Amino acid sequence: MNGLIDTHAHLNDEAFAPAEIPAVVERAQAAGVGRIIVPGYDLPSSRRAVELAEAFPGLYATVGVHPHQAAEAPPYYLAELRALARGGKVVALGEIGLDYHYAFSPREIQLRAFQEQLELAGELSLPVVIHDREAHADTLRLLVESQPPAGGVLHCYSGSLELAEQLLPLGLRFSFGGAVTFPNARRLLEVVRGLPAEALLLETDSPYLAPVPQRGRRNEPAYLKLVAERVAELRGWTPEELALRTTANARAAFPALAAQ
Repeated sequence: MNGLIDTHAHLNDEAFAPAEIPAVVERAQAAGVGRIIVPGYDLPSSRRAVELAEAFPGLYATVGVHPHQAAEAPPYYLAELRALARGGKVVALGEIGLDYHYAFSPREIQLRAFQEQLELAGELSLPVVIHDREAHADTLRLLVESQPPAGGVLHCYSGSLELAEQLLPLGLRFSFGGAVTFPNARRLLEVVRGLPAEALLLETDSPYLAPVPQRGRRNEPAYLKLVAERVAELRGWTPEELALRTTANARAAFPALAAQ
């Protein structure tokens, strides 16, 4: 299984020491992962994502402010995101969205930051990478209102198939990671089976949510193969078909990636 694309891996997280990034990328390539998208979640991590993308041929970046960090965003954050997004290897605006589970930022601040970044993505004609945890109704409402012109991805999707079907007409796709290998993920498996083939993407969300049998360890892009094998099994696809389909979907979701 070659040519896989990890659409969401936080190699800019402190769990990865800068000196070990080359080895992490090498292990990913050996496991058939040819490209990795590194998402920003605040201004420093967005800068770091861009730096990594510029340093490694197979790496790409997104820039954005996560709902956890929304309350800490400085007044100039949109201007800096706009400047960072002009980089040639920035493929989307994200990771943005809403998180009502932890609520590290007040809801009104999360909602404002999400709306502002959706507007910026529209201005820049960039796809969006969306974090949605226990905030499905507001996420759906804001996406319907904004109608993201370049579409985007619901990363580490945790909603229902019914919600996904409401989001599909907006040009959105859905990425799945290690959770599809967990024994208690029955509803998630229904979503993976029920979505149109062209809506499926793969991710690791490294360093989080390592798949079985690596669960409990630091996750990394090399483990994407385990996610891919499980999704292929759920869909009744060969590994080769899975790789071809999800790679084509990633290129469609992130046009700048396809252009590289």
